[in-house]
Amino acid sequence: MSDNITKMSDDTQVAMPLRNIISIVAGVAVATWAYGGVIERINNLETNSTLNQQDISLNNEFRVLWPRGEMGNLPADARQDMEIESLQRYMDAIMEEVEENDDWIDEFGPPGGVLATVERVRELEVEVTLLEDQVQRLEAQIQDK
Repeated sequence: MSDNITKMSDDTQVAMPLRNIISIVAGVAVATWAYGGVIERINNLETNSTLNQQDISLNNEFRVLWPRGEMGNLPADARQDMEIESLQRYMDAIMEEVEENDDWIDEFGPPGGVLATVERVRELEVEVTLLEDQVQRLEAQIQDK
């Protein structure tokens, strides 16, 4: 029985068809290529996830700190602030001048001729109303007869 046992060593020869050897080598090559592709895809996804987390963290910090003014101002904001300040000083100067010279505004009234004309128009309106009333009474008297 010990004769049936095959002894194997580094010199042992194995007979295998060439097509099987080629398919084994091709299978190993395809498996290695696919494994490399999967690992590359996983690395890309992990890198994107890490970058997105950093962006989210920075965005959250920006969202909180920017409105508080803790992250500084844009140059355009500083320029607009200066222009607004300049306009405010200009408006203050104008209002001060108006306050100094507003007596004519407080004392403003229409000229005497205009007031007299307005009064005369009111009197004429009353007279027209009276005349219309008299005309209506006369027409009613004429219709009754």
